Amino acid sequence: MRHQAAEAGLKTAALYVVATPLGNLGDIGARALEVLRGVDAVACEDTRHTRRLLDHYGIRAETFSLHEHNEAAATARLLRLLHEGCTLALVSDAGTPAVSDPGARAVAAVRAAGFEVIPVPGPNAAVAALSASGLTDPHFLFYGFLPAKEAARRKALAALKALPCTLVFYEAPHRIEETVADLAAELEPQRTLVIARELTKLFESIVSLPLAEASSWLAADENRRRGEFVLAVSAPPPVEGVPVEAERVLELLLAELPLKQAVKLAAGISGISKNSLYDLALEKKGTP
Repeated sequence: MRHQAAEAGLKTAALYVVATPLGNLGDIGARALEVLRGVDAVACEDTRHTRRLLDHYGIRAETFSLHEHNEAAATARLLRLLHEGCTLALVSDAGTPAVSDPGARAVAAVRAAGFEVIPVPGPNAAVAALSASGLTDPHFLFYGFLPAKEAARRKALAALKALPCTLVFYEAPHRIEETVADLAAELEPQRTLVIARELTKLFESIVSLPLAEASSWLAADENRRRGEFVLAVSAPPPVEGVPVEAERVLELLLAELPLKQAVKLAAGISGISKNSLYDLALEKKGTP
């Protein structure tokens, strides 16, 4: 293997974490191309997929696979090559590696071994979807993929329900209907759901609609259920007279304490009147 990093202006014995296009090959950055041309080898999720990108730009770098099923063995290979003085790149099939994609464990091992890890930023599906969503919440939580099984998925959503921010998820086509149904069941129906599908690809679509209408919208056309998805759900609507953060505190306390004690503590923490919180607590407990 050639050690060509120095002549390409790259650091030797370092791992470059390189973001690649979501779909449109024109979205790759100039620096990402320089790095991919200059490294000794590229660790990638699917060598066939990455080869198409490299061939498109005339890059002849050696590739080897690093995915969720071989990450331990591939990481050992990364470390061996770094010890030999090679400069490497890590890519995923699309977007930024190690973010809801393989690579995080490899990066951790490389850092722990004392080698430098250098990010080369670029496309990211979650941020791309948010930028075109029109949602105006000042904060967002990127969750990634929800659990595959319904009970675990609903439990996760229940824990996220009170957070005062946009919630961002990834989802695969074979689970999109189930996940959207669970979002509608666990979260307030008046929230806005943005469904971003096949970002930067030929059949890209970005749709914004009330969460309560999302399942019927998906069911109306099978094409709407194809592709890779980003789901962005607006923050919970404010409860009249009770700020979202005070409501969240009350919910956490109600889960552990009797109603009156939870209300008293929530009032002390938030500064909201006990009467307002008591009515809200009764509503949450379903007490007439």
